Amino acid sequence: MNKIKVAVIGYGHLGKWHCQKAESFSELAELKYIVEKFPANQELAKKNHPQVTVVDDIAKCIHDIDAGVVVTPTSFHYEIVDYLLKNNKHVFCEKPVTENTEQALMLKEVLKGRNLVLQVGHSERFHNAWEMKEQYKDFFKAPCHITLKRVAPFKGRATDVDVVQDLMIHDLDLLVFLFKETPISVDAVGYKMRTNKYDYMSANFKFESGHRATITVGRNQTKEVRELEISNTTGTLHIDLMKNEITEARGSFEGPEFTKTIPYEKRDHLMLEHKHFYESITYKKPAIVTLEDGITAVRLIDKVLESADKHREVTL
Repeated sequence: MNKIKVAVIGYGHLGKWHCQKAESFSELAELKYIVEKFPANQELAKKNHPQVTVVDDIAKCIHDIDAGVVVTPTSFHYEIVDYLLKNNKHVFCEKPVTENTEQALMLKEVLKGRNLVLQVGHSERFHNAWEMKEQYKDFFKAPCHITLKRVAPFKGRATDVDVVQDLMIHDLDLLVFLFKETPISVDAVGYKMRTNKYDYMSANFKFESGHRATITVGRNQTKEVRELEISNTTGTLHIDLMKNEITEARGSFEGPEFTKTIPYEKRDHLMLEHKHFYESITYKKPAIVTLEDGITAVRLIDKVLESADKHREVTL
């Protein structure tokens, strides 16, 4: 079996981790190239990966690879993914797949008819907590209220995009992934605090089934929180995505303990994403997170931003 020849495109903060994971699957793939345009990052890539060829342009290695892992700023995603697909290369692209819905739909047209894997990097799907969903299924029944919160103090990264593209996209994807339903409307409010883009956003969603959801994200907050909470007639289910703990407070619980907390196994999400990508190519399986999933997330981003800009509820 021939190994998949891989190029990682972008050697910034996240690109370094992608390169490490790509090198971990030596039985299926070979990291042949790192594509990086900044000289300082090029030198670091050469130091950390001496067996890998470092180039400054994807065109310099396009005919010697089978797949590209795109880890550049979002503004370059469309151009690079489009180029890879048109050269018949498999693609693993970090989230969001493109800056907007229009670009994502153009990629869909390029992908049509090509026997290629295009996987989108929605890593939050890989929490072990979702594998345990069946035992908590009563909490997921409509109608319920869902609260997702992802906030942190300012870290000085990803300021080329707003907090919706940077952080809320994780929870927009989780909302559809976990509840198997797309919202019908959104009413959002956002603030520009430290940058000239939204640094805080809170969005309320309505679903045809009766679900309601609130997603709050911020990158200039006082503490770091990543959590999901569901409340309905069953009780309340809280999932701490940082502590890897699930706490339930069922209406049927009797004292003296009215809540129960269990830990769940922490996973290397990026490692799992790379594993699925190479296995999808090798064994000709569909991508675990498809372009359609990516399009749904980008469309929701567009609608959240539209609502915040117009200061009113918008339909989806």
